[in-house]
Amino acid sequence: MSHALHFNLSRFYFIYYFFVGAFVPYWGLYLTSESFSPSDIGILMSLFQLSRIIAPNLWGWLADHTKQRVRWIRTTAFLGLLGFIAIFWAHGFMAMFVVMAALSLFTSSTLPLSESLVLAHLATTNGHYSKIRLWGSWGFIVASVLLGYLTDWFGIRSLLWFILAVQLALFWLTWKLPEAQVPPHAHDDFSVWQILKQPAVMSLLFGCAMMVTAHGLMYNFYSIYLAEHGYSKGMIGWLWGLGVICEIGIFMKMPWIMSRFKLKTILVASLFIGVVRFTMMGLVPDHLWLLLVAQTMHAFTFGSFHAAAVEVVTQYFNGRHQAKGQAIYNSVAYGIGGALGGLLGGYALQYLGGQLTFTLAAFFPLLGAIIVMGGLHLSQPYARKGMFSH
Repeated sequence: MSHALHFNLSRFYFIYYFFVGAFVPYWGLYLTSESFSPSDIGILMSLFQLSRIIAPNLWGWLADHTKQRVRWIRTTAFLGLLGFIAIFWAHGFMAMFVVMAALSLFTSSTLPLSESLVLAHLATTNGHYSKIRLWGSWGFIVASVLLGYLTDWFGIRSLLWFILAVQLALFWLTWKLPEAQVPPHAHDDFSVWQILKQPAVMSLLFGCAMMVTAHGLMYNFYSIYLAEHGYSKGMIGWLWGLGVICEIGIFMKMPWIMSRFKLKTILVASLFIGVVRFTMMGLVPDHLWLLLVAQTMHAFTFGSFHAAAVEVVTQYFNGRHQAKGQAIYNSVAYGIGGALGGLLGGYALQYLGGQLTFTLAAFFPLLGAIIVMGGLHLSQPYARKGMFSH
């Protein structure tokens, strides 16, 4: 992979995840400042996950059908920018619901389209996904730490202006993305349904959805949970940042890990670490050092798990189905799983309290581990060369 190509893809990931790092830790706090209840926040935040069930599949089909991924990445980034501008005038539950629903339809599609673009480039070059994706992690860290202090200094409403600036930068960078040519593949004649109905694929998607259900609770309510236990926005930002710093570390080691461990082993181990992590988050919120330990586990519950899942998805959905495969993975895992975590988490937090809610979240990765252990059987158990392995 050329230096220019690597730079353009990495820069785009950095800014996209800078947006995520500004939005995910602090949007719940912004909604709280606007007097929304936990159940209202759960519904509003789940719109982003619910939109992932439908929207990425539409855009993924368009990208595969037209063979113009960059065109649709640019379109979703532009429409997402327009949707976010409307946030400035959204007050009250119904107005916020309509605006966030429109915004989520587009922003939820930018990432899976970008993933399919990167994977298409990697299929014809000697680049590594993890070396590009880690720049997204750096973007998240910088945003989560920086915005913690900025919102402390300028107030939580300043978050709107910071995110708007990032959205503008993201749209500008879509003009710098190079299109990729997708080579033909033996599975091109298969229908997506023929691939999707395989028990191994269903087991993978179910396991991913269970892991993301627990994370959906965390993404929507962890900052609120920490604030209730007396942590400042600056410390909340550092806790989020620590998790993603560890995520970067694991991404840098994924070529080594994937050359030595089977993909199924990585997935199952990550799921069991998820059980430990969410149990700790629920039981010891007032012990900072234990929360720090729990945050280091993000390296596995997201980093290694996501990397292994993307590789498995790519093994099943390749050739002309590549964008659709990433869209289906995002729809089931981050759409259904994330929405389930957000909706259940909102009501559980309101009626059961934060500690019991986060402790119960550990059940979902446990269930995912059982399903993946029993149902996922890979014909190619290790990662293919050129993506994660050396």
